[in-house]
Amino acid sequence: MMRTPCICSFLFGFFLIFSSIAAQLDYVSNANLSTTWTNNESSIPSSNSPDGSRIRIILSVKHRFACGFFCNGTCTSFLFAILFNTNDHVILWSANRDNPVGEGAILNFTAAGELMLQDVDGSIVWTTNTAGKSVAFMDLTDNGNLVLFDNTKSMVWQSFDHPTDCLLPGQKLFQGQKLIPSVSSTNWTAQKDLYHLEVIFQGLIAYIGNPPQVYYSNFPDNTNTHIRRTFIELFIDESGSSSFDIVTGGGGNGQLEFGNHPGFSPLYIKLMPDGHLKAFAWEWNLQKPLEADMLTINGCYPFSCGRNAICLDFANQQCICPETDYFKAVDDQQPYKGCFPVTPLTCNATQDQHFIELKNINYFGDIVDMEVRDVEACKQACWNSCSCKAAIFEYSSNSSSGYCRLPYELFTMTRFEANANDRLHASAFLKVQNRTSTPSSNGFHTLGLIGGSFVLFLILVVGFTTFILQKKKRGREIEEEHLDQVTGMPTRFSYQELKTATDNFSKKLGQGGFGSVFQGTLEDGSQIAVKCLQGLGHVKKSFLAEVESIGSIHHVNLVRLRGFCAWKSERHLVYEFMSNGSSDQWIYDGDRNHILGWEFRKKIILDIAKGLAYLHEECRQKIIHLDIKPLNILLDNDFNAKISDFGLSKLIDKDQSKVITTMRGTPGYLAPEWLSSFITKKVDVYSFGIVLLEILCGRKNFDRSQLEDSWHLLCVFQRCWEHETLLNMVKYSEDMDGCGSEVVEMMKIGFMVFAN
Repeated sequence: MMRTPCICSFLFGFFLIFSSIAAQLDYVSNANLSTTWTNNESSIPSSNSPDGSRIRIILSVKHRFACGFFCNGTCTSFLFAILFNTNDHVILWSANRDNPVGEGAILNFTAAGELMLQDVDGSIVWTTNTAGKSVAFMDLTDNGNLVLFDNTKSMVWQSFDHPTDCLLPGQKLFQGQKLIPSVSSTNWTAQKDLYHLEVIFQGLIAYIGNPPQVYYSNFPDNTNTHIRRTFIELFIDESGSSSFDIVTGGGGNGQLEFGNHPGFSPLYIKLMPDGHLKAFAWEWNLQKPLEADMLTINGCYPFSCGRNAICLDFANQQCICPETDYFKAVDDQQPYKGCFPVTPLTCNATQDQHFIELKNINYFGDIVDMEVRDVEACKQACWNSCSCKAAIFEYSSNSSSGYCRLPYELFTMTRFEANANDRLHASAFLKVQNRTSTPSSNGFHTLGLIGGSFVLFLILVVGFTTFILQKKKRGREIEEEHLDQVTGMPTRFSYQELKTATDNFSKKLGQGGFGSVFQGTLEDGSQIAVKCLQGLGHVKKSFLAEVESIGSIHHVNLVRLRGFCAWKSERHLVYEFMSNGSSDQWIYDGDRNHILGWEFRKKIILDIAKGLAYLHEECRQKIIHLDIKPLNILLDNDFNAKISDFGLSKLIDKDQSKVITTMRGTPGYLAPEWLSSFITKKVDVYSFGIVLLEILCGRKNFDRSQLEDSWHLLCVFQRCWEHETLLNMVKYSEDMDGCGSEVVEMMKIGFMVFAN
């Protein structure tokens, strides 16, 4: 179940001095091709700030924005960045936040139209990758956007398309893009494994941890819209008021405004290192800064008090540990640093574990894992999962049923404020390990324990290498024994057989997320495609998932898995060869020789539907593919479409209707159902609906080459549906005009998919 929080409070008090640097020089705002800037004092004089930071300005506009080399502290490393050109430099965008450069680095705007950053050793740190795209000049615009234009003043590249942790007025965060905070105000490195914020088709969502847990969401109510395009935008509307909007399909839902101050200007929004999303503005009449907290979570954020702690009042740093017998503060003098378990949890040792109950304690996030009949069902679900750290149960006083969350990493918890209207309650049940030994009164273990630990240490040192080697060997043996038991597996190839068949893996067909695919020919003359899996743990999961999913099934619309190879660390999957490759080479407006007519497009759509129906309904176990997209639809010599790549697939029993799994798949094809941990076969059906529209319309579901209001295919589809002009979407197959009624009927299938 998803619940929409109310965003209603703002935090003021941030002091931002928005004034020009004294004796500021008049810098240019644009540059032509074949211009080079060297990061040193003799080439670009610095503008210094009281805090020791400095900027060497390359481009500047209206004494408001500056673009150049920026450093702070000792200035041993620099960013190529866009900043507010003020006494307090605020980084708004940077090209190399994870790879700072040194004194003497070079920024080169090449004759080929590429903006390239090179470090002092000549290595390329960052580039716009725009060589050969008719770039004519570069400009820092009035709204702080660094843009590369061609001779017609059409935009080729812009910094607004590559956000870091900030958004400026007029800049939009689209699906597939993220805001990732820096580690701190002085450490620019992206904090990738803690916080990030992104926009999905339902609204705004913020995550913590890796794998990510939702700690905030805002989904505007738009019941009249079946198909949604969502982004966040900071803008000034016609009335002159400013707001940070969550816009759905062009609507104006979820507005957040800076109080009732009519004469203010928005400056920027920024995802802070502590997970707060803050908006900053300048109030001209009162001559003071304004600050608004966009994610209002009662002051306590998921890391306010560190891991395993309870936040009572973050403003006054009231952080406590759950129970002193099982949790201790990391630092008694600094309680916000969190708590650690006295005895760490041990997986698969449930006989030595139990729950401790914390009443009126809740957890962050608005997306629950499941709806359960009572608290015991919630606790049992956590008990059955080794990775679960706690069972968080929310319930009403007039019902035993409620909502259950099962965090696999326990960040800061909060005190639950009871709702007087519906009498909601919450309790947290923390999984703890029973203590097997008690420290002596002086805080030290016995001498015998110390001696035993020393002996154990020596044994571990002596046997460590042998243990690791034996573990790896046994792991491979277990996996290979498991593979040998998979029914219906036709062939187990040796590594040498595949090496010979592929001519030492020389003819590469393509590159996927888990490795490369090579063409080969077996001794009997039959052609094959060999997927060579690469990586670490995810390779084993992908390999086993694919073998178990399709090793024993056969259907004309599924790519046939002919066999596999498991030799030492090598993992290969052997498929039938599909001579016409993936469907994405044929259905889009690319090579005109590859454009398909209506009959072929219709056949591909029907073939995909037949393949999915077989996976969902006719197999011994239901198989949910989880990554249906044109790249995974292959075409044989007769353009028969076959579903491939089952590396992310999930098997569920016939009597199951849904299954819990982590989010996986490709952005743009993910169903709304993924917002819950429970998924059904409908996630494949939704992806099929997207692919259906792409095939019918001959374009990708997100295409920046279109006009801005047509970037998202679903938005175009909704607009044409409302105006009954669906055939206007069909552009790339002449014979489809003569089959208009068939095309429209098939589009209606897509509408039913998204409407449900």
